[in-house]
Amino acid sequence: MRILLQVVQNASVVISGEEVASIQKGYLLFVGFTEGDDASVARKMAEKVCKLRLFPDETGKTNKGLKDVDGQILSVSQFTLYASVKEGNRPSFTSSMSKEPAGSLYETFFAYLKELWPNSRSGVFHADMKVGLVNDGPFTLILDSKELFA
Repeated sequence: MRILLQVVQNASVVISGEEVASIQKGYLLFVGFTEGDDASVARKMAEKVCKLRLFPDETGKTNKGLKDVDGQILSVSQFTLYASVKEGNRPSFTSSMSKEPAGSLYETFFAYLKELWPNSRSGVFHADMKVGLVNDGPFTLILDSKELFA
């Protein structure tokens, strides 16, 4: 499982011209799955996201977490996080989990996230989403379950 996390001043998801989710200060998550990912990985990743301290304290050090800044989370499914351009110029998505199990696992992940951080919002799995954001920093991290929990 991979999450591309961006610290944002605000972010939103629009589908067919209608805003379906938005947040103010917090984390925008792009979430992707690969074969072998399961509910236990989803739970660990949700816990990791909620425990991160990525906001500056009074001295400018990244010491504050979501709870310290009354932050929000916007989660967006993103199967392209497992795309490969190793061979050729057209991305291959063979490492991305297929649609049905990925959709179910995304819902599981978001349920865990919402349980841990009730001030979370979600895009719509497998929808053509327009994501708007204002990066803060910019501050971007890539969380990979195989690196974090191997």
